[in-house]
Amino acid sequence: MEETHVPVTVVTGANSGIGRATALHLASVGHRVVGTVRAVGKAEKLLALAADSDLTIELVELDVGDDASVKAGFEQILEMTGRIDNLVNNAGVGGNAVVEECPSDVYLDVFNINVVGATRCTQAVLPSMRERGSGTIINITSVAGRIASLAQAPYVASKWALEGVSEELAQEVAAFGVRVAIIEPGVTKSSIFAKNTDVPNSTGAYETLYRHMFRFYMAGRVHATDPLEVGKTIEHAITTADPQLRYAVSWCSPEMSALHDRIAYDDWIELGKIDDEGEYAKRFQQIFGVEI
Repeated sequence: MEETHVPVTVVTGANSGIGRATALHLASVGHRVVGTVRAVGKAEKLLALAADSDLTIELVELDVGDDASVKAGFEQILEMTGRIDNLVNNAGVGGNAVVEECPSDVYLDVFNINVVGATRCTQAVLPSMRERGSGTIINITSVAGRIASLAQAPYVASKWALEGVSEELAQEVAAFGVRVAIIEPGVTKSSIFAKNTDVPNSTGAYETLYRHMFRFYMAGRVHATDPLEVGKTIEHAITTADPQLRYAVSWCSPEMSALHDRIAYDDWIELGKIDDEGEYAKRFQQIFGVEI
């Protein structure tokens, strides 16, 4: 008889938003969850929510933006658990700026977290997954990884890059019995709204585009999906017998992600030329089927 075990799942960036909801949900359905956080002392809400539901979330301090921290953190996790069955690369940061106004250091900082951070963690778990012949790596991208979100150049670039890395990885590890899934959330309820309000506006030439971007996210705040929905989608991606590469989830993502290869060039360019907010919202809905 094949030996059964409790699946060990690591969720990076587990202290808030999608990461916290995913960690709690997976623990509730029987996973042994290790959440990585940058500071255990700031994880009081996560631990309180876990305690309220009689769940256990084990925490390890880890900065996905630092090679040494990731190496030490995953060594600690493997010492604690003996194995890692699933990795959820959730840790990430936003970044607002049009292309012209985005400083190079912002691109590098966002890429270091959103792209290189995910690959650092992936590199830490793959050797044991390959040796064992099983494992699942879940990469959290975004609807902005399929449709370029206006005035968020560093964020869009990083999420598109992570989509590409994920596609490549899925082929590279298939022969070893390791699966890869890309989760593409739209707008979910999160504290990121309060943290992601700065724009450079250094030239003053793109004020209209920044207004359009914030209008979209204002609509997103009204319709934002509970991050638990993303957590349930991640559980499905891990457990399903009929896996797929991409899962679009949350407000606006299923509608917009599906249109990536079908948007007419003229429609895309036209949006950039519309100054009136009402007209922009009307045209946006006509193209994407999403009311903002």
